[in-house]
Amino acid sequence: MNTELFIARRYLTAKRKQAFVSVITFISVLGITIGVAALIIAIALISGFQSDVQDKILGATSHLMVSDVSDEGLSGYDALADKVRAVRGVRSVSPVALSWVLISGPAKNQPSMLKGMDLEREKTISPWLGKLDRGTLPAASGKPGILLGRDLALTLGAGEGDSVTVVTAPLRLSPLGMIPRGRKFTVTGIFSTGLYEFDSATALLPLSTAQTFLAMPDRVSFLQVMIDDIFAAGRIKEALKPLLPPLAFVTTWMELNRSLFSALQLEKNIIFLTITLIVIVAALNIIATLILMVMEKTRDIGILIALGATSASIRKIFFLQGALIGVIGTALGTAVGLGWCVIANAFKLIKVPVDIYQISFIPFRIKTLDLLLIIGVSLAISLLSTLFPSHRASKTDPVTALKYE
Repeated sequence: MNTELFIARRYLTAKRKQAFVSVITFISVLGITIGVAALIIAIALISGFQSDVQDKILGATSHLMVSDVSDEGLSGYDALADKVRAVRGVRSVSPVALSWVLISGPAKNQPSMLKGMDLEREKTISPWLGKLDRGTLPAASGKPGILLGRDLALTLGAGEGDSVTVVTAPLRLSPLGMIPRGRKFTVTGIFSTGLYEFDSATALLPLSTAQTFLAMPDRVSFLQVMIDDIFAAGRIKEALKPLLPPLAFVTTWMELNRSLFSALQLEKNIIFLTITLIVIVAALNIIATLILMVMEKTRDIGILIALGATSASIRKIFFLQGALIGVIGTALGTAVGLGWCVIANAFKLIKVPVDIYQISFIPFRIKTLDLLLIIGVSLAISLLSTLFPSHRASKTDPVTALKYE
């Protein structure tokens, strides 16, 4: 251990006559600890909420959606799907027939989104479809079957094996005039994505069954495109444009959910800046501690200079003393913040209304980059706060310091 670090460490262990300085030192460490812990917990809370909602939204919906401006839907979708699959970065392409319907169950009627897909192919892509809560996937031929979201099934009072009646919004011509198109389906299974908005208002059919029922046998509503890197959606969108028919267009997941994720990112930045003020206030205590220490140790500084210590050595002693306070406070704050996140996740402490926030509890997830940024900011503020007191200590005149000794 070098001389400056040894002296700095000894100064932090105050004797009884320096008890007040010791209390201020403890308060400085405590302030840094609380500030860093609060910052880690707050950022982990926002990051966890953002990541969980993002994962659930993107697990149940398209990363990119190729649609047509007309109400009739996309024609020639098989050939278009093959072109889209050939684009680098595209993981899968699924034709989807979509329509809003009214589903009548044993207990209640509920407006829902009817989605026709190639379920056998889709189950290899979507984990929630490959592992149903109950039942099995409906067959594309034979007795018509339907999959219901878990919360939709609870609302309808329908379970596996029950029959539900689906009525479409588009009308069909009959001897009695224009009437809705309706059909009975048997519930073959219940699925759950974890996203309340999807699970409470979505029913799934095999694509061929949905096309027949919705009277669009050679068309689909859109192509659901899943990609390897969700943040490459903009680049892939540009790559798809030359391949599309004149009336087709592409929408990315960021455009569909822009307001939600923009609000979350803004909130995260505001919280970071706000709680950083706590660390800055704690750093002011470090300045006060070191100034008091310089005043208390004026005689010691004079002796050290008289013995040959340079101004740089004196400056280094008080710089290291402030740095030790910052490092100890930051380390303790990091440990407390990460420990809280582990405990909160284990016991699911932050529960929220699922129908409002789409998730039942908020997980705490701290990203490595965010953690390094928090530690870096805390240490930077702590080190900067030592510059003035250490500079003042280095300018002490040994003659004045020892004049009355």
